[in-house]
Amino acid sequence: MRKPNESAVDSRRTAWPPVLAVAALTAGVLFYSSAHYGHGFDELYFVVAGRDHLAWGYFDQSPLVPFLAGLLDSWFPGSLVMLRLPVTLAATGGVVVTALIARELGGGRAAQVTAAATYAASGAVVVSHWLATYTLDPFLWTVLTWLVVRWVRTRDDRLLLWAGLVTAVSLQVKFLVPAFWVLVLLSALVFGPRSLASRPKLWLGAGIAALATVPTLVWQALHDWPYLNMSDVVAAEFPGEWPFLRDGVLMAGIGIGAVAFVFGLLRLLFLAQYRFLGVAILGLVVAFLLASGRSYYLLGVYALPFAVTAVAIWQRPDVRWRPFVAWPVYLCSGVAAVAMLPIYPPSIVDKVPTSWGPFVLGSSFAAGERPQGELGRTGASVLASLPPDQRARTAVFSDLYPFAASVEYFGGERVYSGHRGYWYFGAPPDSAADVLFVGLDPGRLRPHFAGETPVIEGLVWLFEGRRGSWTALWPGMRSQ
Repeated sequence: MRKPNESAVDSRRTAWPPVLAVAALTAGVLFYSSAHYGHGFDELYFVVAGRDHLAWGYFDQSPLVPFLAGLLDSWFPGSLVMLRLPVTLAATGGVVVTALIARELGGGRAAQVTAAATYAASGAVVVSHWLATYTLDPFLWTVLTWLVVRWVRTRDDRLLLWAGLVTAVSLQVKFLVPAFWVLVLLSALVFGPRSLASRPKLWLGAGIAALATVPTLVWQALHDWPYLNMSDVVAAEFPGEWPFLRDGVLMAGIGIGAVAFVFGLLRLLFLAQYRFLGVAILGLVVAFLLASGRSYYLLGVYALPFAVTAVAIWQRPDVRWRPFVAWPVYLCSGVAAVAMLPIYPPSIVDKVPTSWGPFVLGSSFAAGERPQGELGRTGASVLASLPPDQRARTAVFSDLYPFAASVEYFGGERVYSGHRGYWYFGAPPDSAADVLFVGLDPGRLRPHFAGETPVIEGLVWLFEGRRGSWTALWPGMRSQ
């Protein structure tokens, strides 16, 4: 890929009609699939946190996603489509911004559409079925990448100020974006452009981002920095170096996405202007691996390699056979991505296999989402079946935060849990002498109650006769 000439790039128009067509197709598929099949693992926790326990911070994330979840569920109760609207729009925006990155690199109409299509067929779109921190943040990283790439070409420092504002928003989603900036700036100091680190507007933007994060940091400090405990949680779930790398590449997209990510990343290392960004991405991969991170942390770095690959594919206009090879490959990759989304109607999803060979199909979402509602309604019905006087002195408790959120959301009753962020929502009142436990392991409760009655084998227990105050018991209920 040749060095992009500024005047050539300025004269090269953004291919809005085809790029927006790819974005619209992506949005349409996500809108349709977002109505299926129920709430995801974390979604109800975000709803309950934002609706009933809105705060500047939480045990395991910043406040923006819970705020959005609580707000949207209050405005559109029970609507999965509206709850997931922010990530539908974010994924669609990622498609467009990836095309804009290709344009900044000198890509014409075909390259821009190819870059957009690569992102549309990637895991960054597939996981955008759920509202979560890891589905909203990749779009913000993609915008940051575009701003930095554009700054490299134009040296317009206003872009760095905008980057600071985007960073401020990203910090309200996850605390991961400082890693992006540390690696980008270190790489720029070594490989150039060294002037990036000395731009006043960069640091003005950084100050805005830091200032916007103060309330969340204060919340963390007042609660003994619980977010730091998440590193232990994540490390305990680390699958190993090889699975991390494998999943990180495959999440770029089955087919062309994985190839485009690897090729584009290697290609970046040979582009003098943008080598620092290629090194920064490699540094992020290594940093996440050494920190025993999750492979989906890489979702935010796919766009630039995708754009680099797209520009390289269409760099030589005299190769006439190229469209006949490229578009079928992209079409197959797009079909594979769609098949991995929950597009199957609820009436037939149980008849659709959950996998095809090593590839997981979108029908698998049903097995993970439907039980959320079933569990919540089961817990609520058991509580409602108790005699009124006993129900008045009974608190509902769960050992897992998604279970607690499910019962609270579908049952309409306050639910308590010592698991992760739910512990910070507080203990039951001392008037709650009994506990209806909904979950898997009631071991933490057993020593503190005089009686135990299984209600639904392996799922629901009734504990009666609490020993000790909840104030004394609550610290021991904490788990992660």
